[in-house]
Amino acid sequence: MYPDLSYLFHAILGTEPDNWLSVFKTFGFFLALAFLASAVTYYAELKRKAREGLFRPTRVVITEGLPATPAEIAGNALIGLIVGGKGLYAVQHFADFRQDPASIILSAKMHWLAAILGAALFGGLSWWEAHRKRKDKPESREVDVWPHDRISEMTVWAAVGGIVGAKVFDLFDNWESFLRDPAGALLSGGGLAFYGGLVLGFIAVVTYIWRNGIPFFHAADAVAPALVAGYGVGRIGCQLSGDGDWGIVNQAPKPDWMSFLPDGFWATTYPHNVLNTPYTDPVSSVPIEGCTWEYCMQLSMPVYPTPLYEILMMVAVFGILWVLRTRLRVPGMLFFVYLILIAVERFFIEKIRVNVLHDFLGTKLSQAQIISLGLITVSVIGLILLWMRRRRA
Repeated sequence: MYPDLSYLFHAILGTEPDNWLSVFKTFGFFLALAFLASAVTYYAELKRKAREGLFRPTRVVITEGLPATPAEIAGNALIGLIVGGKGLYAVQHFADFRQDPASIILSAKMHWLAAILGAALFGGLSWWEAHRKRKDKPESREVDVWPHDRISEMTVWAAVGGIVGAKVFDLFDNWESFLRDPAGALLSGGGLAFYGGLVLGFIAVVTYIWRNGIPFFHAADAVAPALVAGYGVGRIGCQLSGDGDWGIVNQAPKPDWMSFLPDGFWATTYPHNVLNTPYTDPVSSVPIEGCTWEYCMQLSMPVYPTPLYEILMMVAVFGILWVLRTRLRVPGMLFFVYLILIAVERFFIEKIRVNVLHDFLGTKLSQAQIISLGLITVSVIGLILLWMRRRRA
């Protein structure tokens, strides 16, 4: 496994691990790529729908030559405060930052003198840039803004809502751990629940498109393949880093039909996983014999590589949606098909994943399985209603 990029470069180029590249954690790197993949796919679909005449632009008035507003100066000053304060603190405490960047980035720890200087510099630059372009008589003009022109803003809304939702839903599944160490649970870079990110990320984007008058069902259809692309890329980060999102113990012999695949496709001990602790589920971890690096733990028994399975299933789901996106002509249908496919996939993968189980209608199900059943029900009803409306039209 590759807990950070120094281990990945070691595997590719043979360089020694645990160098300066270890600041960049593999999971965080692929999480950023996941948002990028979603944004690129969403942009392409929104632009295609605009070409087909399914979206109309919004007329927006832009005024040039105005001085910087207090809000703009304050916003840039806040960025400077964080960059300056966190940046110098991270340099001064590089060993701690390299080990757990989230514990510094998501805390109140910072170098306050550098933070104040950074705030003054960024705020001052914001004022100066506007002052340099200031006109005695500001000029206003109208421009057309299409939904795909707003993709950067929608990505930010989705990222914030998704990360917050994923963390909050994970806390509900690990409530006792949260009560024992609230700060540690909240500031940890790990512990993210997929459906939490999907739900709150979706709510955030829906709020944005509603505020900007973008047709909901067309936007929802466009986002379906984008969500699959992002989830698949994110799961690559889970698999490569060994973030604990693996399956249950698998000591069964490898099936003959998988003989052409590497053994890691059937079962693996996730050597050099990013958790780097003996306290792991579903089994404890043990040191790797002869390893002298920083990350030298592996599971004591092999488990199913469930992130790998989900990557492959996301490729299949993405292919299905990509084909259907131009064939399903009723707005909203593609999105409901996406929900059904993703819910079915999640329900069955949960059967071989490590999970907290809850009592539900006389059976034991994980949080994700319960939500999956709800999504399937809602989506089937949605498809029936759309079909009935289409028949009446």
